Amino acid sequence: MSGSHYFTGAPEVASDRRPITVSLPDLTLELTTDTGVFSRNRLDPCTRILLEHAPAPRVRGPILDIGCGYGPIALTWASRRKRLPVWAVDVNERALELVRLNAEALELGNVHAALPDDVPEDVRFATIYSNPPIRIGKAALRRLLTHWLGRLTPDGSAFLVVQKHLGSDSLQKWLNEQGYPTSRVTSVNGSRILEVRPRPEAGEGSESGRGTTT
Repeated sequence: MSGSHYFTGAPEVASDRRPITVSLPDLTLELTTDTGVFSRNRLDPCTRILLEHAPAPRVRGPILDIGCGYGPIALTWASRRKRLPVWAVDVNERALELVRLNAEALELGNVHAALPDDVPEDVRFATIYSNPPIRIGKAALRRLLTHWLGRLTPDGSAFLVVQKHLGSDSLQKWLNEQGYPTSRVTSVNGSRILEVRPRPEAGEGSESGRGTTT
């Protein structure tokens, strides 16, 4: 399978669903994956690092998974925070179908799988967790990140996992230059977890869409 297939809206490769077990220290998820989605045969190592080492949400409110694939990040946090809405966003329709299937199987009613343009404009996110699609290219990645970082609540945080050899340090520098306070939370096996805070001026008028549950 070409690595570019999971960047497309409708993968051309034939569907071949299979079960996968995601085992984490605090929970185990039985999920379904398919061809044409990212890391269909196992939990991606960087995603595992994010799920095992990123801090819990620092404030209450909706959670966002950017580039959700079949949903390991979104479904993990939906399981950990069952009273919070969790948005799983991807351009890949097959991936979103899998997220919905997996959420139903896990009886998680707090998961919303959506194309980027289908996320309501007034929703703001308290926490973003993402293993961002670095391989879409620097320019596209920067547009993607700044779009969603602009929808953080004033006290929110984004946690991104990026391998050092794929440019984590330069991304951290660039985000800081753009006005997003960015720091390294930890580094595990060459993968950095970055915490990104909203631009200070983003604080005005960003309260809509915040959750009120824990």
